[in-house]
Amino acid sequence: MNRPWYRFYDSHVPKSLNYPEMPLYGLLDESARKYPDSTLSIFFGKELTYRQIKEMSDRLAASLMGMGIGKGKKVALILPNSPAFVISYYAVLKTGAMVVPLNPLYTTHELEFHFTDSEADTVITIPLFLEKVVPLVGKTPLKRIIYSYLSDYLPFPLNIAQLLKEFPLVRKWKNKSGADFYNLADLIKHANLRGFEPADVDPDDDAVMIYSGGTTGVAKGIILSHFAIVANAHMIKTWGDLNPEEKIMSVLPFFHGYGMNVTMNAPILAGMPIVMLPRFSARGMAKAIHRYKPTITAAVPTILVALSNLKDVDKYDFSSLKAVWVGAAPLTKAIKENFEKRTGGRAIEGYGLTEAVTAIMANPYRGKHKVGSIGLPFPDVDAKIVSIETGEDLPPGEQGEIVLKTPTVMKGYHNLPEETKNTLKDGWLYTGDIGYMDEDGYFYITDRKKDLIIVGGFNVFPREIDELIYKHPKVKEGITVGVPDDYLGERIKVFIVLKEGETATEEEFIEYFREHLVKYKVPSEVEFRKELPKSAIGKILRRVLREEEIKKRKQKND
Repeated sequence: MNRPWYRFYDSHVPKSLNYPEMPLYGLLDESARKYPDSTLSIFFGKELTYRQIKEMSDRLAASLMGMGIGKGKKVALILPNSPAFVISYYAVLKTGAMVVPLNPLYTTHELEFHFTDSEADTVITIPLFLEKVVPLVGKTPLKRIIYSYLSDYLPFPLNIAQLLKEFPLVRKWKNKSGADFYNLADLIKHANLRGFEPADVDPDDDAVMIYSGGTTGVAKGIILSHFAIVANAHMIKTWGDLNPEEKIMSVLPFFHGYGMNVTMNAPILAGMPIVMLPRFSARGMAKAIHRYKPTITAAVPTILVALSNLKDVDKYDFSSLKAVWVGAAPLTKAIKENFEKRTGGRAIEGYGLTEAVTAIMANPYRGKHKVGSIGLPFPDVDAKIVSIETGEDLPPGEQGEIVLKTPTVMKGYHNLPEETKNTLKDGWLYTGDIGYMDEDGYFYITDRKKDLIIVGGFNVFPREIDELIYKHPKVKEGITVGVPDDYLGERIKVFIVLKEGETATEEEFIEYFREHLVKYKVPSEVEFRKELPKSAIGKILRRVLREEEIKKRKQKND
């Protein structure tokens, strides 16, 4: 293949890497051997070292093995970013079982699908989520509940107050559960380590099953091997020049592929401290950056929007940040420029998808950065553009579907052989993302194949209109959606959240679009909202808005 992107690699990035044939839990164990007394986690000011986290994961693994958890089993994690997540994640892997990280914001109804589909019979969670977990016992394979007090990982002044909130929840649900109930700290404390050895796993064994967010339909379980996740961690570490002198802030959830590998596994491979935030708030993140001075963080565009729109953002010191890696949704030029102007941090756009673990492209850390581009393929990643209609390879500058060949590719979708077959073809991963490559090998996404709007036979890519939305001085955030239309097939509607204190009219915005777009691309409707539906990592859910419009149309016709 022609790989023009090699010319633009940073000097520290080779064309190819060596990936160790090791189990995923080896990332933690190896770093604990190299950096035993270095800080791994910083959680509300309390620090735990690599040695401490490793030893706790060993002890928990031994206790889990004593319960019969091992190869062929699946353990769900419903936990916020915290030391408990890291300990549990690596402990489950050490038993040989598969980790199934789930979104803590899911309802009982949504969790019922995930437990039934994954066949996970054990969950590790916190008391706050027992209300939606306990009703699943008897309705799903779930029969074992392990709960962790977050207060176990907090500094002493917060410990008692937090425990008073958590303990009554455990007492309330324990007797109602009908399941075996265990305290995580007790399992660690009373573990029998006599003869303990982590499970002997093959690099190609199943390690983690992450469910797609369902943003393009029904959620699918994506099965990732030990090797794929280890390889991706090495790619991220190399591309970002991660090392023990850096410090990363993790606000993206660990249950998501982006948060899991970019802000947990790769930093652990590098021996870095991780500042863990259990949930996102713009002010909370700004305060944490000011206090802990991370050198790197990872975000989605809506996080940058929220930080930029803090009225007093200038009072927080962001100068420690060398890079803010941005992915999971398109980073518009307006969002990037506004964030960098307000904070001084450098936003570096990248690209990934859970079917390839996570990040597999990014703009160079230090080198040539093209605004609007998702960057260059990582070492050992081949990428090309193929025609949506014919599947033929396309030359630079022409739009088509982005397809990839990477050592980090998924094993497949759980129990969905046809879906797997349609996505993995002849060694290539068909991403469903529309874009193009320029002459230098930088890639660009114009849209999702499934988000394409067809107005009277004309193809309209929503991202082009999204770019215009964010350039408007009154806009905080917004998104473009195609909605059914009897005459045109589809018409274009935009949803907008205005900045605080701003007012506007629909006519004002439609005139703005007319000034910048050809007639068939001009939205026919503008709806102002106070907030927009978002996924757990902050991606605006275009699908949800489209479904709302379809439902309204159906009710009107009925």
